[in-house]
This record gives sequence, structure tokens and C-alpha cells, in this order.
Amino acid sequence: MQISAPAINMEDVTLTLSSAAGPVNILAGITLKVAAGATVALLGPSGSGKSSLLMVAAGLEAATSGRVIVAGTDITRLDEDGLARFRRGSVGIVFQSFHLIQTMTALENVAVPLELAGAVDAFERAKSELETVGLGARLDHYPGQLSGGEQQRVALARAIAPRPAVLFADEPTGNLDGQTGADVIALLFALHARARTTLFLVTHEEALAARCERIVRLKDGRIVADAQVA
Repeated sequence: MQISAPAINMEDVTLTLSSAAGPVNILAGITLKVAAGATVALLGPSGSGKSSLLMVAAGLEAATSGRVIVAGTDITRLDEDGLARFRRGSVGIVFQSFHLIQTMTALENVAVPLELAGAVDAFERAKSELETVGLGARLDHYPGQLSGGEQQRVALARAIAPRPAVLFADEPTGNLDGQTGADVIALLFALHARARTTLFLVTHEEALAARCERIVRLKDGRIVADAQVA
């Protein structure tokens, strides 16, 4: 039986950033493998390095040392143009802040990554994705005309529309109230299952992490626990 390659493979990854007080070690020797199709939560307190680890894995921040292979691509070997192409074709990212383009409608926001990927049916696919997240009646609305929950649904539709190998989510409910956040999380997991993508979720909430198949705990830039959810 053929064993598929990990969706994420980080080998002895470090991240050191400069500051006025000198170098700051953010990640200290991270080694982590995530199986294709898995749901993994990265859990830890504020300042533990969770978001930095996601940024490195998603190709948004360059590791200081080590190797990062995502969806079969060694991204530590890529230049900025190569990283942009990699992100466009292989990963979707949802942030705590929605990062929508304010001068574009919901439909246009979702169509952008599809157009950049060369999809000739970008707007048709964007419309379908927005309908899937319950925003079929909001296609022509601008972000400022949408609630926080609706904006995050647009962000989810935009992230999943290109069918990425890995869907990264960084505290996706951080700017939402309890019920709206719960609705968005339910949608996030439903979209993951529908697209059969790998879900890598950064959170500080134990209950949310427990919805994943595996929990990786981070403290002071190091993995301190890694276990399957019972």
C-alpha cells in the first residue's frame, strides 16, 4: 500500500527575528508532520509562537533555519515569486482579521484568487462558494455592508475556492461573538470535509482544539505535547 506524503513536514525549523533589544527566538527547533486530509489544532498561550509557526508553514514568513515542505514543495528553497505561486496554488489562509478588499464586492473578493490562478470560470465558482456559505443574497455587497460573521464567511469562501491542499486558520473566531463564532467554526469543518483538504487550526481555545483529530501544544516556541484526540 502506498503511503501518501505528509501535507506539512517541518524539520528542525527555527525562526529568529531582530528587535531593538537584539535577536528574539520565536521558534526553536520545530519538527512536525501533518498527514494529508488531517485536522490538526495548534494550541498554546499568547506569545507561544503559534501564529509564527503558521506563517512559516504557509510561506508567509521565511524560516531562519530548517526545512519546510508543504504539499510536496520545499518552500525553504523558493524566492518571493515562487512563494507567491505556491500560496496561490496550494494553500488557503483565514485570519482573525478578515483581510477582505474593501473596494471589492463579496463576489469579487472570492473571485480574485481564482482569477490569479487562471480559472476561466472564476466568477461562477465564486458565486457557488458564496452560496455554499449562505451568502448567495450578498454577492454584490461590500465588506462594510456585511456583519463580522458574514465577512468571515466571505474569507472562508475565498480561502477554499481554489481547493487548496492545506487550509490554514489563525484564530478565525477571534473577532466574533460566541454564537457567530460557533457558526463559523461549524462551517469551517464542513468546508474542510467537502473539499477534502488538510486543516491546520491555530487557537488558544481548548474546546475548539478538541474538535480536531490531533492537538499539538506549543510553549515558548517549542512543541511540548502532541497527541491524538480521544
